[in-house]
Amino acid sequence: MVQIGYTMMTEQAGPRELVDHVVGAERAGFDFSVTSDHYFPWLKEQGHSPYAWSVLGAAAQATSTIPLMTYVTCPTMRYHPAVVAQKAATLQLLSGGRFRLGLGSGENLNEHVVGPGWPAAHVRLDMLDEAVEIIRALFAGESVNRHGTYFDVENARLWDLPEDPPPIGIAVSGERSCELAGRHADLVIATEPEGELLAAFDRAGGSGKPRVGQLPVCYDTDRDTAVKRAHEQFRWSTGGWKVNAELPGPAAFDEATQHVRPEDVAESIPCGNEVEEFVEAVRPYVDAGFTEVALIQVGGRHQEPFLEWARAELLPALRELRPAGTLG
Repeated sequence: MVQIGYTMMTEQAGPRELVDHVVGAERAGFDFSVTSDHYFPWLKEQGHSPYAWSVLGAAAQATSTIPLMTYVTCPTMRYHPAVVAQKAATLQLLSGGRFRLGLGSGENLNEHVVGPGWPAAHVRLDMLDEAVEIIRALFAGESVNRHGTYFDVENARLWDLPEDPPPIGIAVSGERSCELAGRHADLVIATEPEGELLAAFDRAGGSGKPRVGQLPVCYDTDRDTAVKRAHEQFRWSTGGWKVNAELPGPAAFDEATQHVRPEDVAESIPCGNEVEEFVEAVRPYVDAGFTEVALIQVGGRHQEPFLEWARAELLPALRELRPAGTLG
């Protein structure tokens, strides 16, 4: 049975609201939660971008059972990997062992703010590879001294280290990132239901490990209203990862998506309140082999009705999903 998660989308709500939302998701019965880690929203219409790690600390105290996860943090530019390791270890302690550290190679949208320029994709993956090695060493309790290609670490050690360090997830989008995830990750993260990514992860050593996907949805009792909101706030998602990782800010995403129509967005984002449409949107992830799927309810002010509908109707239907070709 696939596990269904809830996304604290930091680009579309303020910090107090995000904590309220994940409390509501725990009450509604979601199996886990994930949190985006941005400096900018994708589009100005979304209107928010609080510091994800402060939100997660508050969420760890406000909830008691729902797992937490970054989806995803880039440990190479805005944050030094030694600092990411400290933050993640602290959050694991605060949450009582409910935290997973999702990592990725980042987007220009968020990482450019510290000013070193935006590296080529292969360089970003090399940086991520080195960063994960540093984080793993610190999670192991080592005193780390390292002068690598991209990072220097001088006598670093985590003094508050949980008995069970956070599992590490790595986001993948191609063969090289799958190879890196297969070597380093406890779970794999992807935003498209592509079975070949999971197969590549398996070939690199990831067989049997959790695989987490994510899907935007837009619940509203009026479908036209939902389509309009999904277009306003999520048209950026039609660009694909190779484009989305490169654009530098909300104005660039607005320009790049000026010709995207509401009906174009509705083709990839289920809109309205027909349970079966939402189930069919999740089905490709289940058929591809994902074990967990986190839903994003589009629109920061529209979480409570979605959570109540999910509790009563959507989650029970999604828990009936089985991969194609299986029985029961």
